[in-house]
Amino acid sequence: MGGVAKGQIVREIDALGGCSGIMTDLSMIQFRMLNRSKGPAMWSPRAQCDKALFSANWRRHLELIPNLSLWQDEVVDLAIEEGTVVGVKTRMQISIPARAVVLTNGTFLNGKIFIGRTSFSGGRIGEQPSLGLSDRLKEIGFEVQKLKTGTPVRIDGRTIDFSRLTEQPGDDDPGKFSFSDKTAPLSSQKSCYLAYTNLKTHDILRTGFADSPMFSGRIQGRGPRYCPSIEDKIERFAGKDRHQLFVEPEGLSTNSYYLNGFSSSLPLEVQLAALHSIDGFEKAVIYKPGYAIEYDYFPPTQLKYSLETKHVENLYFAGQINGTTGYEEAACQGLMAGINAVLKIRGKSPFVLLRSQAYIGVLIDDLVTKGVDEPYRMFTSRAEYRILLRQDNADIRLTPLSHNLGLASDERMRRVEEKSSFIDKVVDDVSSFSVLPSEANDFLELHRSATLQQKVKLVNLLMRPELSLAMLRDLSPALDARLRAIPDGMRDEVQLSAEVLLKYSRYIEKEREVADKILRYEDFPIKSDVDFRTITALSFEAREKLSKVRPQTIGQASRISGVSPADISVLLISMGC
Repeated sequence: MGGVAKGQIVREIDALGGCSGIMTDLSMIQFRMLNRSKGPAMWSPRAQCDKALFSANWRRHLELIPNLSLWQDEVVDLAIEEGTVVGVKTRMQISIPARAVVLTNGTFLNGKIFIGRTSFSGGRIGEQPSLGLSDRLKEIGFEVQKLKTGTPVRIDGRTIDFSRLTEQPGDDDPGKFSFSDKTAPLSSQKSCYLAYTNLKTHDILRTGFADSPMFSGRIQGRGPRYCPSIEDKIERFAGKDRHQLFVEPEGLSTNSYYLNGFSSSLPLEVQLAALHSIDGFEKAVIYKPGYAIEYDYFPPTQLKYSLETKHVENLYFAGQINGTTGYEEAACQGLMAGINAVLKIRGKSPFVLLRSQAYIGVLIDDLVTKGVDEPYRMFTSRAEYRILLRQDNADIRLTPLSHNLGLASDERMRRVEEKSSFIDKVVDDVSSFSVLPSEANDFLELHRSATLQQKVKLVNLLMRPELSLAMLRDLSPALDARLRAIPDGMRDEVQLSAEVLLKYSRYIEKEREVADKILRYEDFPIKSDVDFRTITALSFEAREKLSKVRPQTIGQASRISGVSPADISVLLISMGC
């Protein structure tokens, strides 16, 4: 769970009252904060979870929720009256009435699995597909298309020579996902490992291309460009001598390892021969082959921002049915669809997050406005306000909204307010406390930082890349006392957020100004006769896209793929704003 940009989504789900963060913490066997060497907008938490424990924890949690009934069956049809969904019909011929329905079908709609020349119906290997529902939606008037995704081999860890691999341990001081105090960081962790393909591996994989369902055209759906199969990688990047693979344990009580980066739909014998050519895997035995799966999805331009469908009232789509890929992207859509279904039933306005408020807002806006032509995966680069949308401040950004909806408890809200107050105090202290050269120079020499000639504020020292807020505690007893006064479970979060706010204050303020400016002009009309090609200050791509789409407002223009915030500023200036 988590990863680049995906970790931000999990923390946002937690701040909104969802349980993905808590379940991840309870099932975690490793934690790493990715991209530490880059700016805080790029820092992304990632957890390796015990697969069986993750499922068991979710099941236990769901069964304890008051007023929630569980029924295991297959929905094959929708009951629709006068354009409004009023229930579902199941494979067991049971009709269940409903005031709203959320479809979260994953890769199961007409799912078909491919391994070389072998293909068969399935939603996952060993599980039946969902048949009938997709055709019913098509009859109603929904556009349906196909996408493809893949999964790699599962390997018996007893047959891997880990001494030949590069160990990837978890963080020395592991964090966690949930902002609540219901979970705690790990005390012990299980390592992941790095491995690499080689030229021999690539040559073996190429022998299976003739039987590849992807290259032969038997798979019509488009796969994820940013997470391609191993055969796609060696075809597209023919000049690379090797590709990195991640060897990840599937749990504490299993020998199963997941070879991330080695997803494939090639024949089983080719997969196995290629695997045996990789250092450390010469004697590897597999539990399950890699395979591709092709499935139906419904282009998300058929949705409102609430994730309610435009064709059928009170019907909501969430997850891979909308063309996304990944647990995190699916989880946040499920949460938002559920929230909006309840609000609709209660006669209230939909809950919609802006692009400047959350990665979830970016994801849904991208889906509804731009649609997808490949499985959509979240990246930090998709968010133009990513310095505002950091993983460390998701609770401060979103818990007040969640509390207003009745999802976040009073205790969670009180905790966020307390954290925010501590951050403000630390920021004020660092901005106002000063140090003399006599107090600081020995400390600065120790950390190989330039010495002082005169008294300076602590904030000036914090701006130095080689110094951190944690280091400055050794220099300032008053700052150390302030941080010690913060409760243990909150101190690290406060220290991190305060440091980011101080070190990146100019960037944060500039981005907030841009976001506010765009929001002010969201509904500002663009004249129908504007010739975008004559506005030479716009990027070439922006001129092409604007001329093709012909947006009616600045808000619409800002959401066109290829039109940057800088282009919007140019457009506003050209219109005399």
